[in-house]
Amino acid sequence: MQIVHFGHACVLLDTGSARLLIDPGTLATGFEQTEGLDAVLITHQHFDHLDRDRLPALLAANPGAKLVVDPDSAGIVKELGLEHTVANAGDKLTLAGATVDVIGGQHASIYGDLPGITNVGYLVDGGAFLHPGDSFARPAGDVDVLGVPESAPWLKLAEVLDYVKAVKPRVGVPIHEGLHNDLGHMLAENWLNQTKPEGTEIVRLAHGEATKV
Repeated sequence: MQIVHFGHACVLLDTGSARLLIDPGTLATGFEQTEGLDAVLITHQHFDHLDRDRLPALLAANPGAKLVVDPDSAGIVKELGLEHTVANAGDKLTLAGATVDVIGGQHASIYGDLPGITNVGYLVDGGAFLHPGDSFARPAGDVDVLGVPESAPWLKLAEVLDYVKAVKPRVGVPIHEGLHNDLGHMLAENWLNQTKPEGTEIVRLAHGEATKV
């Protein structure tokens, strides 16, 4: 599998049989030029995961791409006039030659019962890659490559470290770093490397460059 990180939560997966773009939000850059997509997947409605301004043009440039969204994002893309499929936790999707299991269901709490919106994680090809969105969703089986949320109002670093230790991926790829400066990246990566489980490698992806993992 090849992964391109366009910043923050946005990643492009090329599985060899499908090209899947996940969470093209406002803090990501460079995804606008992506072509040949089979699907665009949205974990939840927040602006840093769903850019209302750039999403229509992205789909127009990829007429064969299916748009997949969580239940609460459906109203937004409907307002934009975009055809879409709603993904609920427990669904299993077939997108070109890839399978995607939908897990989770709720956004992690920021404070009390807020924000109280849906969030779905996307588990690609039976565990080859997991994008949890804004959650610490855990699948029943193994995960080869995990998108590791690094910084957000809804998390603290200890929870991130516990998440990686619980999932035990072969590779952890830091994402959701848009609120961090370079020092924040360094500190988070240092702690991830100190506490990672045996057999896990933490790999920070260069922005916009395809990396085989």
